Amino acid sequence: MTPCTEFAVFRVKKENIDQVIALSKRIFSEMNAGGEVITAHQVLTKTDEPEQICWHLTWIDADTAKETVEQWPTFASTKAFQALVEKDIYYGNFVEAF
Repeated sequence: MTPCTEFAVFRVKKENIDQVIALSKRIFSEMNAGGEVITAHQVLTKTDEPEQICWHLTWIDADTAKETVEQWPTFASTKAFQALVEKDIYYGNFVEAF
């Protein structure tokens, strides 16, 4: 299996960043509840725009990432997370090119 890297960027009001980070960690745990599908994760803030946060996830493979993301609406914390996100800026999955 080839690991898959995901980047997702969101705009969040400054006063909600701590709560969004906590919800992000909860969502990662919910995604891994049935078995480890995310092997590493980071929640980052953009250096020149702290209202933007980025998820940097490592999935076990691209198929697992796709299957898990399709379940997004079913995870317990996603509704609260999305309520605090002002804008979904970017989402993409990548695999090693060589």
